[in-house]
Amino acid sequence: MAAAALKQNSEEQVYGRQAEGGRVYLVGAGLGEAEFLTVRAQELLTQAEVVVYDALVDAQLLQLVPQTCLKFNVGKRGGQPSMPQAEINRLLVEQCQQGKVVIRLKSGDPLIFGRVAAEIAALRSANCAFALVPGISSALAAPLLAGIPLTDPVLSRCFAVLSAHDPADLNWTALAAIETLVVLMGGHTLPEIVQQLQQHSRSPQTPIAVIQWAGRPQQRLWLGTLATIVAQTAGEALSPCVMVIGQVVELQPYLKSLEFAAQTGDDRRRMHLSPKAMPLTGKTILVTRSHNSRQEAESSTLPHLLQHHGAKVLEMPALEIAQPSSWHALDEAIDDLHHFHWLILTSTNGIDYFFGRLAARGKDARALAGIKIAVVGEKTAQRLHQYHLQPDFIPPDFVADALISHFPEPETLPHSRILFPRVETGGREVLVAEFTQRGAAVVEVAAYQSRCPAAFAIEALEALQQGTVDVVTFASSKTVKCFCQLLEAAVGERWLPLLADVSVASIGPQTSKTCTELLGRVDVEAATYTLEGLGEAIVNWVRDRE
Repeated sequence: MAAAALKQNSEEQVYGRQAEGGRVYLVGAGLGEAEFLTVRAQELLTQAEVVVYDALVDAQLLQLVPQTCLKFNVGKRGGQPSMPQAEINRLLVEQCQQGKVVIRLKSGDPLIFGRVAAEIAALRSANCAFALVPGISSALAAPLLAGIPLTDPVLSRCFAVLSAHDPADLNWTALAAIETLVVLMGGHTLPEIVQQLQQHSRSPQTPIAVIQWAGRPQQRLWLGTLATIVAQTAGEALSPCVMVIGQVVELQPYLKSLEFAAQTGDDRRRMHLSPKAMPLTGKTILVTRSHNSRQEAESSTLPHLLQHHGAKVLEMPALEIAQPSSWHALDEAIDDLHHFHWLILTSTNGIDYFFGRLAARGKDARALAGIKIAVVGEKTAQRLHQYHLQPDFIPPDFVADALISHFPEPETLPHSRILFPRVETGGREVLVAEFTQRGAAVVEVAAYQSRCPAAFAIEALEALQQGTVDVVTFASSKTVKCFCQLLEAAVGERWLPLLADVSVASIGPQTSKTCTELLGRVDVEAATYTLEGLGEAIVNWVRDRE
């Protein structure tokens, strides 16, 4: 079984029955984004069969799990709906006993206010095998990312980490005597924390830092004193945050002025703590994409570009790419390749499936000797290079319809036979009609099919319903159509109002046309019809609005 096959880390202590099947890993997710995961945590997520995760775990991490993985959001965020702990315990035991690799994903480190005692007790009682995988706690990482040292030879020879979820239960006499305090879960109780410390002889001038969303693109920092911080943060929803109280907070401006972080783009982004430091800081962007069943998910070019400029990115598959319903037509064309003059490839999917089928028929690129190849766009040309071939023609505009208007040697078209491997339905009818009108014999064959996924991604749906999405991106007309279809299936006829405050970004004119038809508008359109061009258009659009 999968759990038995999963390689155990040599440093990992496994408790409970050495099951032939299931095992539960209690994993620390760190600060949320994948770059703060441990190598072991990332390895486990890529092999997970079940993930049970808390609300503060960033949805980005769920992109690491296999597509077949079951995902359970159990909440566990103060003041918001959560699955009862007894039900979480039951779920872990149940999935483990079914022989599955179960990842219990917790924010930070699982044993630092991770509330795992009940889960461990339930697993022990059921004799389920489990292991603990550490994570980076926000108690340590948040001060570092804010440029605040927790220790100093003079100002802070020790520090204490506390949960302020129930301040009345804490020993404030002892805590007030400690040089540096790191406070977790105190966003809703800041006034009481300040009051207790001052009542127990802590000076009103004691420095305090409030670090919100540590390690995320939307990270924010408030610097003040016990006397001023409540007024400074009035009206702000501080959760989730980490607070640092003590004289070491005074070192933050000094260390920041020395450029405390390494000079890489990502580190610089994390150390510039003003919410306006990056053009997309504070923006949540939903990137719709296709998923190819032959390969891994498509390139993450756009998400990485947006994250580099400070955005929080949610990704959702809005289109599934798979083999055609029948290979018959493509097989016949491959067997008859010597009768074609041109091969037209308008997408990376078309290239992958065509050459995959070519190999399945026992042929390789040599079968294309004497045939000229036309592609659309640099990305398609780059994919063709992976098969050790150079295109004979790339139109200057990165759209398929530009093939006909710029086609070389147009006088030869009446004598040309063109092979066009394309999507099974909904492809470029205008392109085929234009070539046919000019006398070419175009043979269209289904090389792949595109279809809507089974359901709208739950993380994306929750973000839309909570009103936290600022921009949604579309890279094809079909992703727009499937997005709308899936959203209507998920919430009913009144799906469109969910997008009232969401800006719509399109990769080019054809996609924009579909956006206008189905969504009523397009707010951003790429000048260059590529994923990079779409990312640049969003950055420029946001800058122009400020």
